[in-house]
Amino acid sequence: MRLALAYDILRWEERDILEKGRRVGIDVRPVHLDEVFFSMDKEGVRVPSIGEADAVLQRSISHTRAYLTSALMEGAGYCVFNSSFTIERAGNKAIASSLLARRGIPTPRTVVGFHREVAIKAAAPIGFPLVIKPVEGSWGRMTAKAENEDSLLSLMEYQEGTSMKYKSVFYLQQFVRKPGRDLRIFVIGDDVPVGIYRINDSNWRTNTALGAKAEPVDINGELRELALKTKDVFGGVFLGVDVFEDPSEGYLVNEVNTVPEYKNTARVTGYDITSAILGKLKEEIKK
Repeated sequence: MRLALAYDILRWEERDILEKGRRVGIDVRPVHLDEVFFSMDKEGVRVPSIGEADAVLQRSISHTRAYLTSALMEGAGYCVFNSSFTIERAGNKAIASSLLARRGIPTPRTVVGFHREVAIKAAAPIGFPLVIKPVEGSWGRMTAKAENEDSLLSLMEYQEGTSMKYKSVFYLQQFVRKPGRDLRIFVIGDDVPVGIYRINDSNWRTNTALGAKAEPVDINGELRELALKTKDVFGGVFLGVDVFEDPSEGYLVNEVNTVPEYKNTARVTGYDITSAILGKLKEEIKK
């Protein structure tokens, strides 16, 4: 199998994919996305920097770059994992929340508005505190908690003054009173093999990028079913599903990651996620 590894930062995960892929006879070729260009004319779409490949594994840390390059690679005839379809649906929080709600998957109550006062009024039934997030982003950046209307308005004004692509889209969400942790559940194909708790005693944001500690989680039947239902909504061969534990509502799917990091999960669980991904890619290519 010839696998192009599309990346922009060579993290632990990408290095592990290169090493273990080659170890099992997969021709893994790293392709830095800074060096990629697409040539389009009446003959079609060409990507000279990729050349011959049975599949492309998308590992860009940028949602915009991951989506666009995946879509253009697909236009050139490449089979990309995850697909642009999956990346587009999951990477935009507003779209993701609407799809989860439409399919009846439990998720935090959310309001999306395009005018400050309208969004604030629409979110009133949820009540404070409220969480405001950028529509696109990761690692908890620009995610803030508003305790009252004045602080929320200030956060909205700050967002409007940034250079964010969706700076005038206000994504407001119920503040879930988590027990100092959330869960990251991994889905590989139709399997839910591993997950972690992300525990943070000093910050309500439980991203490992913000200092949360990873611990293994025993995936019960309810979590497995929830993760697979979520996968059915977004598609994809490898997803990280973020789940909150609400004291009254139970498990809530918060976000879905289509290019998830998993170094800490592999470290604390001992599960070889990279080999599982590569095995699934082999299966998909044979279809």
